Amino acid sequence: MLSAKCATDRLRFSTEDLARHAERDVLRKALSSANALHHYYSDIARKVTDPNSIASSAHSWNEERYTEAIGKVAHYLHEQRKHFRPNGRSISADHRRTMTPFFAPALLEKVRIVALECRRVPNPPFYAEAKAQGFTNLPELSHMASLTFEDVVVFHGDIAARTLFHALVHAVQFEILGLERYAELFVQSFLRTRSHISVPLEAHAFALESKFAGEPVHNTFSVEEKSASVD
Repeated sequence: MLSAKCATDRLRFSTEDLARHAERDVLRKALSSANALHHYYSDIARKVTDPNSIASSAHSWNEERYTEAIGKVAHYLHEQRKHFRPNGRSISADHRRTMTPFFAPALLEKVRIVALECRRVPNPPFYAEAKAQGFTNLPELSHMASLTFEDVVVFHGDIAARTLFHALVHAVQFEILGLERYAELFVQSFLRTRSHISVPLEAHAFALESKFAGEPVHNTFSVEEKSASVD
């Protein structure tokens, strides 16, 4: 497992370079292996939970605490959207051409991109309280390649096509579900699984990202259609 993590950390070529210059047979085998690893580690994540911790905390959460948690997550997401959107820019022409076969033009027109340099998005202020309550497996935002705040996507580092695709899937989820329902589903699933990547909203984005990376260029699909039942 550590070898797989180290190999990922040492990737140096962009997805565009690999798609353009890699030998087709080698690339096809690499994509097959990557998809297999994705499903393998996703299955591990679904099973790695702390049963005692989940049982003790889940039963202690009443309706008021549950509603409060959803409100905090929704408020944070919306405030980050308000903070970053004024400095956002439209999706570049090159990326728009790549994404157009998969996303509605109206969504691509609405989304704004923010690429941070020399800084990263800190964890939400409510993390300290959540960790004190036993939630030790909260996702570290500064470690993520991108963060989607409704129709604003914030990137840590280069904007690769695959990373942008994943972020735009979340933008579609926000559009379909609305902010409150998105927050509710996230909180509900995280309380149950204690794993960020096991939350169905995240698993759905990873699955479509993997499909996007593994399909030949001419095999396109509608993310909106495939996300219609995400609720």
